[in-house]
Amino acid sequence: MRAAGRARNWADTVIQFMRQRGLLLALALTVGTFGCHRPQGTVLGKAPRGEPTSVLAVRAGDTPPQVTLSGVMVEKCPIAGCWLRLQDSTGTIKVDTKSAGFVVVNVPLETKITISGRIVNEGDEVLVEASGLRY
Repeated sequence: MRAAGRARNWADTVIQFMRQRGLLLALALTVGTFGCHRPQGTVLGKAPRGEPTSVLAVRAGDTPPQVTLSGVMVEKCPIAGCWLRLQDSTGTIKVDTKSAGFVVVNVPLETKITISGRIVNEGDEVLVEASGLRY
């Protein structure tokens, strides 16, 4: 009887240990997945909303006055960071950030960004006056 009791206690101990380990593993995975995740990235100005359109569509005039664009920052104002050039697979466009009240001095070149703003014609150039940026 004693041997059977020991085996059962040992089995119960192992099961309890495994449950505790499983719970700890599940907790670690949950914290690792959600606790360290930045789903929104860093937002400057107002968070961009809506589906991104292409630079080509903006240049062709096939978009509403308010747009969202996504691409890579390939150039920026070297002094104040008050403008940038966004490049997607269809072209490059200048984005002015002055009117939105933020600058991109601390955003590294070649960073993937999403911007939203208003399309403006400045002479022969089409640009976007940003209202917000996410990177």
